[in-house]
This record gives sequence, structure tokens and C-alpha cells, in this order.
Amino acid sequence: MKERLEGMIAAAIRDLFNIDIKIDVSRPEKEFGDYATNAALQLAPKLKRQPHEIAEQLQPRLSEALSDYSESVTIADPGFINIRLKEAALWYQAQIAFSKPTNGQTVVIEYSDPNPFKMLHAGHLYTSIVGDAIANLLSSTGASVHRVNFGGDVGLHVAKTLWAIIFYEGQGNLDNDVVWHKVQALTSKTIEERTAWLADYYTKGNNAYKLDLVGAKAAIDELNKQIYKFHEDNDHASAIAQIYWTCRDWSYSYFDKFYDLVGIHFEKFYPESETVDIGIQKVREHIGDVFTESDGAVVFTGEDHGLHTRVFITSQGLPTYEAKDVGLLFKKWDDYHFTRSIVITSYEQTQYMAVVLKAIEQFAPDLAHASQHITHGEVKLTGAKKMSSRLGNIVKAIEVLNTTADTYFALTGKRDDRVILGAVKYAFLKQRLGSDIIYNPIDSVSLEGNSGPYLQYAYVRASSILSKTEPDDSPVENLQPDERKLLLKISEYQEVIDKAIAERLPHYICTYLYELAQIFNQFYEHNRVIGNDREAVRIKLVRCYTCTLRAGLELLGVPVLDTM
Repeated sequence: MKERLEGMIAAAIRDLFNIDIKIDVSRPEKEFGDYATNAALQLAPKLKRQPHEIAEQLQPRLSEALSDYSESVTIADPGFINIRLKEAALWYQAQIAFSKPTNGQTVVIEYSDPNPFKMLHAGHLYTSIVGDAIANLLSSTGASVHRVNFGGDVGLHVAKTLWAIIFYEGQGNLDNDVVWHKVQALTSKTIEERTAWLADYYTKGNNAYKLDLVGAKAAIDELNKQIYKFHEDNDHASAIAQIYWTCRDWSYSYFDKFYDLVGIHFEKFYPESETVDIGIQKVREHIGDVFTESDGAVVFTGEDHGLHTRVFITSQGLPTYEAKDVGLLFKKWDDYHFTRSIVITSYEQTQYMAVVLKAIEQFAPDLAHASQHITHGEVKLTGAKKMSSRLGNIVKAIEVLNTTADTYFALTGKRDDRVILGAVKYAFLKQRLGSDIIYNPIDSVSLEGNSGPYLQYAYVRASSILSKTEPDDSPVENLQPDERKLLLKISEYQEVIDKAIAERLPHYICTYLYELAQIFNQFYEHNRVIGNDREAVRIKLVRCYTCTLRAGLELLGVPVLDTM
């Protein structure tokens, strides 16, 4: 309806004034109408006339043009034009299916991106939840969406972990088979325990590398090159290679188990080892025209483009993250021939991704221009402590869920994974993407505030009303003020979805659903549904409300419950 009104207003202005302007209709305070436009104020400087005078000339033309939809078209100072819709138009708008602005598009959306040999932390949980919601949005409006993941199964962090395992478990002997047997013995432990064991050794290895303890830096650099050779030579037989492949598999099993737990699933996981060759190839092909050699390394001089210089291939001939990301984009293209490639990361990667995409733009502009980097802030528990896996002080993703579950149990005496998942997802998604989040478990499980459980209960409550009734074909007409207020809010849903998709911001949906639930609660508090002489109309409104609330929660990935 919004786009239709904008088109009709623009057409009336062309007819009257022979001027084309971009029209925007908005939702004013309810006492002014259902929609409003400031078109007369936009026209005033162009026509050199007062806005109110222009609005008076537009009003009769719009009343005629919008007669099938509008009940009234009125003017408010200094020249706003307010439109009140007919009940039939509101009811139609509240029930229409999604528009399909992304119909026919192929979108690859990459998010989460955990590294094997490390723990999943709260940041991974956040980007997983946000990425899944954006993927749901794009899928709901027609795009063919492919959810992918990317992680570093090669690189210095892997070498640091393996070196620490060998050094501390094998007394520094890199060829010590004893270490391999110790690793095998860990298979009796849970996957969480094994992953925590790996993460602990990563922290030890990183500290040793940073301080260069017992010659660790040179040894780790050499081991790093050896790990790349495991892939190049398909080495699964040597003792260190066996440790590497086994520990890598542990990480992947841990990732899969956690993603199952939070209801997020990926079509493909790209290990960095699969992007190395194509990344190096693309970079080396463009030495001289895009990249330059510097002290044996291959770099992109970002200063020429208002950015900064970054290394893509080290002086040892190894690819950096930058080269691997080059390879990844080409792998995605080969696999999907996408219309759009979206990558979601922390804002700490903003400058990094800008350089990578600018480098790719020099020799594959279509791929670079089809790419979008979306960033989010950091996640901190109450107390605002910054996390770092290098220092070993991360907030584990599972700890966020467990803390929330304990908080909910303390509040209600109940344990329900679906409620906990809804609490965490909604708490993350209701914040505008880009800013830091201070996560408060108590607020997240509240049944009275702006929370996931509040909306889950709102759905349960409305569904219980419907369970006592049968469908009715009575028309929705002659609405009372509270009935019309609820219907008007329901009719806003499509506009909210369109805005969330256009800006890639799921928090718009959260804000809308919370406002919708509040309006319904006010309606239900003051208007009896069952046993009222307007029961048939009100039941239809309740049913329309529950369908809208359910659709919004599903887009967010918040579990929809029948009972609580």
C-alpha cells in the first residue's frame, strides 16, 4: 500500500505541476491518519508557493485518485497531507503476501566463520544469529539463498596450537609418537572437553610465540609451512599430520553440534585450505598491475585508493588471510554464480575487507561490486569486558546459553531450550546492527519487557483464544477504535519487512513485533473477545495478529511455542 500511495501521489503531482519528485509516505501519529506525506513541503521551494496552498490544490485530486482506498484526505499545518484508509483497504493490506523484491536473485551469505582449533565464543554466536536472520529475510522475499561458513584450518593459529601440544605433551620432540597416542586417548572425552583442550593449547602456543619462549617463534613458523604441506602432499600418515587431521575433525564436530543446538545450519563450510591455491594464483597473476613485490612479499598498496597497504603473500611464500579471502570469493562464484555475496563480521574487519575488495575490484570489478560487507559490534556480558581468544579470556558461546538457562530457571523454576534460544536470539537481534551489545541475561528472559520470552508468551496467549473458536466468514467492518488500531498496526508488517531487507537490519522487525504485542495486549485487556457480540470480527483480528506475530518470529529464528 505504501508504494501504491507514493505512486499515485507522484502521478497527481506530475499532472498538476509537471514536476517529478521522490514521494515518501510515512506513518503519522494515529490522530492525524494512517499515512502522511510532506510532498507539499517538498514542492514549496520549486513552485515558490506556501506549502499549505499547494496542499489545498493537491487534496481534491488525491481524494479522487485514492477514492478506492482512502476514507479521507486532509491537510495539517504547515502543509502535510494525511490519508485515512478504508477498513477494507486495511484488512486487505494486513493479509497480503510478501512482495518479492529479491525474486530471481542468488545470494551467498557467509557468517559465523569460526576457526578450527579454537572455541566458539559469544561473537560467533552473535554473527550466526544475525546472519541467519538476514538470510531468512532474503529467502522470504524470493532470493535463492546459500548459507556458507569459512574458517582457518591452516595458518599461524593452527601451528601455535600444534606446537604447544607437541611441546608440552611430548617434551618438545616433534617426531614423538607418544603425543599421537595421547591425542588418540582423548577420544574418550566429550567433544566439548576435547575442543576446550585445543583452545587451551592455542593460548599457550600464542603466548610462547609472542614471547619467543624456548625458540618457539622459529619453530612455529616452520611448523606453519609444514601444515600447508599436509594438504599439498595429502599427508595423513606422519605423526604430526595425524594429530592435525584428528584435531581438525574434532573442531568440525564441535561446530556441527553447536549449530544444531542453536538451530542454525549451513550449506557449505569453506576451509581456508581450499581457497589457498586459487588465492595465490589470482594474486600472482596480477603482480605488476594490481599487486607489487616488497622485500620478498606481495602487497597491495592501499594508499593509492585511500586505504592502507596489506600483505597478500608473505616473504616465505605463504598466503595471508587476504589472499585466502581472494580465493574464497572466486570459489563462491564458481559454486553459485551469485547475484550478491554478503559477508558478516565484526566491525574490526572493516578496513581489512575494504582493502581486500578494493584489490579484487582492480581485476574482477563485477565480483567486488556484487559483494557487501556487513559489520556488527562486540558482544559483552554485563560488565563490558572485551574478549580475546589470544589471551584465553573469551566468553564461550555455550556459556551465554547456559547462563541464560540458569537465569530463566531461577526466575521460573523451568528449563526450556526453546525459550532460552528465543531469549538469546531476540536479545541480540533487537539491537541495531553495528553497535556493541551489553548482554544482560536477566533482561533477556523477562516475561514483562522487550524480550523473546515476552513475545513467545504473547503468541501462546493469543493462540489459546483461537483454540476455543471456529473459523468464521463474517466481514471485517464497522470497526471500533481499538479494533481499528490493532488492524492498522498489523497492516504495517509488510512495510517493516521491506525496510529490514533494504537496510539489512533485523532490529526493525523486533521493534515492530514488540509494539504489535503491546497493542494487542491493550486491545485484549479492554475488549472481550469470546462471548462478545463482536466475537466473529475480533476472532478474525486475533487470527490475523497471531499469523503476523508467528511470521515475524520465524524470520528472526525465534522458536514459536504452543505452550509455556
